[in-house]
Amino acid sequence: MNGIDTTSTLDAAGEIRTVGVLGSGIMGAGLVEVVARSGRSVILRSRTQQTADAAVAKLTSGLDRQVDKGRLEAAERDAILGRITATDDVAALAECDLVIESVVEDLAVKKSLFAELDAVVAPHAILATNTSTLPVVEIAMATGRPDRVCGIHFFNPAPMMKLVEIVKPLTASDDTISTALAFATSCGKDAVEVVDRAGFIVNALLFPYLNNAIKMWENGTASMSDIDTAMQGGCNFPMGPFALLDLVGLDTSLAILEALHAEFGDANFMAATSLKRMVAAGHLGRKSGRGFLAY
Repeated sequence: MNGIDTTSTLDAAGEIRTVGVLGSGIMGAGLVEVVARSGRSVILRSRTQQTADAAVAKLTSGLDRQVDKGRLEAAERDAILGRITATDDVAALAECDLVIESVVEDLAVKKSLFAELDAVVAPHAILATNTSTLPVVEIAMATGRPDRVCGIHFFNPAPMMKLVEIVKPLTASDDTISTALAFATSCGKDAVEVVDRAGFIVNALLFPYLNNAIKMWENGTASMSDIDTAMQGGCNFPMGPFALLDLVGLDTSLAILEALHAEFGDANFMAATSLKRMVAAGHLGRKSGRGFLAY
């Protein structure tokens, strides 16, 4: 994969020179790679230095593999890694122009984190959440700068997926949203603007389908394997619903469905029994080694 030429796009999002990323999971590490590839400095903050360093080490291994396969020049890999700093200190984000949060899908956790960020990060900076479905306005109101808070929702895996949803809560200024759109575009992404409603565009349409696939299997219509095969071959989807649920994470999927059901009350958003039981058992998909499928 070649680097992105940002010479013409950095001016459009000119104030976004240094980006902070909170969260060292798969999504957090992916965001760090995307930002570093765009030519910006990026600070990865995790709860411990060990997990922050581990995320960078995993990212480095992935870039090394791309070099070995001839998809990336060694000099470019080194330049990308040279833009990344790993830390466990929130105060290290003080001079960032944009901070993107990508931690657990828990509203209370996010609100507490944004209140902490608000006290540390420079007043001009945009604070963004990568939430896939939680109300951005409630997160914004945990800060003293609700006009500078929005959603910047990348999809997993962030380096490969082209779409970014820019979520505008009632409190966000037009300047905040235009800057966020320019930032995402300058990272080589296709950015769309969406109103702050649960699920935004993609998940509001996607999760009834995924949920109904589980219910179809529960009802004995077909096996998981045959449902996955049918949706790949019949609809030309890159993967079937059960493989996709495991990739997203069953705990994340459950949280999204619960948020959708709470907001809209539609029966299609009532999480399937099997999904709830698997999450209770700790079978969370690829990240735990077992979900609907085994890994």
